[in-house]
Amino acid sequence: MQNTLQALMDQVRNAHATATPLRIRGGHSKCFWVAADAPQELDLRPYSGIVDYEPSELVITVRAGTPLSEVEALLRQQGQMLAFEPPHFGPTATLGGAMATGLSGPRRPHVGSARDFVLGVRMIDGLGRDLSFGGRVIKNVAGFDVSRLMVGALGSLGVITEVSLKVLPVPAFEITLEWQLQEAAALTRVNEWGSLPLPVSATSLQNGRLRARLSGAEVAVRAAMRQMGGEPVADGELWWQSLREQRAAFFETERPLWRLAVKSTAAPLGLSGALLTEWGGAQRWIASDHAPAQLHKAARDAGGHALLFRGGNPARPQLGALDPVLAQIHRRLKHAFDPKGILNPGLPGNF
Repeated sequence: MQNTLQALMDQVRNAHATATPLRIRGGHSKCFWVAADAPQELDLRPYSGIVDYEPSELVITVRAGTPLSEVEALLRQQGQMLAFEPPHFGPTATLGGAMATGLSGPRRPHVGSARDFVLGVRMIDGLGRDLSFGGRVIKNVAGFDVSRLMVGALGSLGVITEVSLKVLPVPAFEITLEWQLQEAAALTRVNEWGSLPLPVSATSLQNGRLRARLSGAEVAVRAAMRQMGGEPVADGELWWQSLREQRAAFFETERPLWRLAVKSTAAPLGLSGALLTEWGGAQRWIASDHAPAQLHKAARDAGGHALLFRGGNPARPQLGALDPVLAQIHRRLKHAFDPKGILNPGLPGNF
């Protein structure tokens, strides 16, 4: 694998020397969301494999080109999981792609995001240098912030080649409950749950149907069921999988699909179109023909931001304007890691 890593470094160095933009790719499972505008491809798939796995330490180190399904299958053998539930969006998804996009699934508000589980990252910067930040043990926090900075940067700051992650045990018992509630009442209910010691691990709301997943020791889950009420859902596990992978009927739309990240306590946004809410009210999906400016304003008014997730030009994601101070920080970071701007040009973070 050292030869493969060297070949990747050489390609980046040559691209830097000639100022040739590179399009970083893994399994192409999320190319509908973002697509860099570059003539040359840097393929991470050959750089794959498990570097180290210590089940007793709850830590795994994986090369970026490793299929995400392979990582999860290995963890399941030991009764463990990637707790942030990264979406695959297809059988070819890689661990590196999951880290570069930084996407998390239904469990995210209850256990943390992809970024929260990163212990260390190895990467190639825009000059072709092999850099490492953080470590492979939970207690090692050296370079911690830089490691997390790479998560969700879409490859614009560097080519992730290796990641060390904290993993968690699979819950001993899970069940999904359902209530019939209108949006305002449902949002109030899920925020009330957030202030109580309940084993809630996911929530969703669509068309007046509120669902909550409970996870943990069976005795604790059953005690929470008696306290919360609701009706058990027979296909609960399939439902959360369909949300994670966006296979639910809601996502089968020809309209632009927007992701609004807002305060969980924000009132209903009053927008027309199909709506699905997750993360205790903090993530709201809307399939709508509203003008981008209207959606950005609605998200800002609710204490958050909006992003066109699917349905536009993936090489030019529809983003709201950055605060001038944040924009300056972005420019400085980009210049420090990729001074010639050759890595995934055209994506957020590239100026």
